[in-house]
Order: sequence, then structure tokens, then C-alpha cells
Amino acid sequence: MLEKIDLNNLDKSNWIAYTFEEIAQKISKTVKPEEAEVNIYVGLEHLDGEDLHIRRKGVPSDVKGGKLRCYPGDIIFGKRRAYQRKAAIVDFDGICSAHAFVFRANPEVIDSDLFPFFLHSDQFMHRMVDISVGGLSPTINWGDLKHQEFLLPPKDQQARLAKLLWAMDDVIERGIELLENLDNTYQAKVDNLFSKRMNDWDFVRLGKIASINSQSLNSKTESNYVFKYLDLASIIEPKIIGELKTIQFSSAPSRAKRIVKDDSIVLAMVRPYQKAFAYVENGKDIIASTGTAVVNMDDKHLNRFVFHQFFSMRFTRYCEDRMTGTSYPAITPKDVEEYNISIPKDKSLIEQVGMELDLLEKSSMAVKSKIVSSKALQKSLINRMF
Repeated sequence: MLEKIDLNNLDKSNWIAYTFEEIAQKISKTVKPEEAEVNIYVGLEHLDGEDLHIRRKGVPSDVKGGKLRCYPGDIIFGKRRAYQRKAAIVDFDGICSAHAFVFRANPEVIDSDLFPFFLHSDQFMHRMVDISVGGLSPTINWGDLKHQEFLLPPKDQQARLAKLLWAMDDVIERGIELLENLDNTYQAKVDNLFSKRMNDWDFVRLGKIASINSQSLNSKTESNYVFKYLDLASIIEPKIIGELKTIQFSSAPSRAKRIVKDDSIVLAMVRPYQKAFAYVENGKDIIASTGTAVVNMDDKHLNRFVFHQFFSMRFTRYCEDRMTGTSYPAITPKDVEEYNISIPKDKSLIEQVGMELDLLEKSSMAVKSKIVSSKALQKSLINRMF
């Protein structure tokens, strides 16, 4: 299909500019939740940025006040904070937040299958940011939006362009489904192994088989010592460390203290239910925040086996029972030290279980990487079209 559509050399000489009110209709039917006679409510909090699909929903009893009626095929577009790029396809009869627009494509001007992708183009989204008004919660006014002009391809080209983009979307959706299955399999296995007492397995206090925060920087550290700082925000999602900032000790924040080694397990102690935990294979010149617990196993064969246990429901419940604080609920290094690790009496199981869980984790990471690449390609295609 890419060969048939040369997106690098699109001839736009015969494209026509339309105002947005010619491209789409704004659906303005307002209803009270209790009178809507539908079972689904979608707020802006249910929409994900740069995602065509609605993956979470609420119910009308969750909200009060007038809401917008929406129908299958409509698009819910977040008119507040347009930089969040929220625009998703409705596949149900329901109501949505009044802080959104409900758009319906004009089929005489734009193919309804192409319309959602047009709304996700940089050209459209950047224009929405430009016309937004207000400070803390910039909002788009329909009076400003409806007069905005956009170039669109001829109708005889639109169906082919839409078919290409939906083919990419299918690749992404199948990847997301596979990732969900892998993650569910991993979680089920972790919980079956580590969230209950089993015959021929013992519980051993973590502090007995590992050191927690064993080494830290102190006042004697040379002021020109340069290191990579791993703070709480560095663990961008469970098991994933983002790019670390390189800083010098003399200008480092006071919380930059914990020395990370090769094969250290780093646990965020603030909001531990978010599972911001990571395994560091190469710890050279990495210093972690005092908001983390740096765990180093005495027996290196236990490293990965123990790391997976922190993702069990048993550890999550353990943390929730011990968290203190309201704004930043947290556990302490002592809590980590007192946690009981599951160890099989048959030591050969340690390597076997660790390898099985590692394989599931690597498979998930590979699928996640493919999804990211597919989304990047889809976005590139959209922006080359519009």
C-alpha cells in the first residue's frame, strides 16, 4: 500500500482548503446524566493523549450537571488543555464531559474513516493550542475554531489514505492486546509463586539475605565527583529507567546519596503501589535518591528471582499496610528489610523460575518497543498526509 501511495511526494496542488465548520459538525445536544438513558460516561480523564481509542469509561451516576450526548462514530475532543492531544472515537451510545467537543465528520468533505487521523495531525493539534485562550486551563472556543482553514486531499484519495492508517492502527492494537496478555500472564505467575505460602518453600527476611542502602555518599565525597543521578522520576514506568542526568557532587541535591552497584535493585519508597522498581545491570557511577531503597543480594544467583517478587500483590499489600503520610505515602528502608522473600527449598527452582519470568519480561519489553515504533510510524504518516 505504501508503494501505491507516495507520501514523500504528495501532490497537494489540487487540494482544497475548508473551514472546520465545513469539515465537521459540532454536536451540542446536552442532557442531564440521570435523564440520559445511557450507561456510559466519558470524561477527559478517561482519554489518553495521542490515542484514537477510549480504553476507560465511567457511568452517568459518577457525575452531575449537563453533559454532551455522543453516538457511535462521533469524536470526543478535549477542548481544555489541547496540548494533551486528546481525541478519541466513540463506539457506544453515551454522554461525555462538557469540557470536550463532540465532532461528527461531514462525509461530503472528509471521509469519516480519515477524520480521526486528521484531528491527530500536528497541523491540527498545533492550531488548537494556538487558538486556546486562558491561563491555568486554556480552552478552545468554537467561535474561533469553526473559521480555521485546513487543506484536505480530494475525496477520491481519502479512502486509500484512511485504509493505510487503519492498517497501521490494527498493527498497534494487536500489539497492545498481545502486551496485555503477556503482562497478565507475568502477573498471574508472580502471584501464584510469591503471594501465598507454598509447601517446600520458606519465607526469609530480606535483610537476612541482602543489604539495603549499604553505601552512601557523605561529606568526605570529593566535590568534583561526577555521577548519574537516579531520582524517583527517573523510573518512568515499572522496570524502565529513563535518561539519567549527569551532575557533580558539589551541585547535587541533598537527596543524591545512595550508591548503586552492578545488579542493584532500586525500589521507589514513595507510592510503592505504583511499582516504580528497576533492576540496574551496570551501576557504575549511578547515585540514587534517598527516596529509594537500593537492594543488593548477598547471593547474586538470587538477584533476578528476588526482583520479580517486588511485583507481587503480596508485596503491594505489605507496602500499603505500612505506608505513612498523606501527600507522599511512603514506606521506609526498615520496611523493605523486614519483608519476607519466598525461597524454594529446591534451589534448582530459583534459576528456573527466574529464567521463566525473565523471558516473559523480555517478551513484554520487545512487544512494547514494537508498539512504540508502530505509533511513531503512524504519526509520521499522518503528518506527511496533512
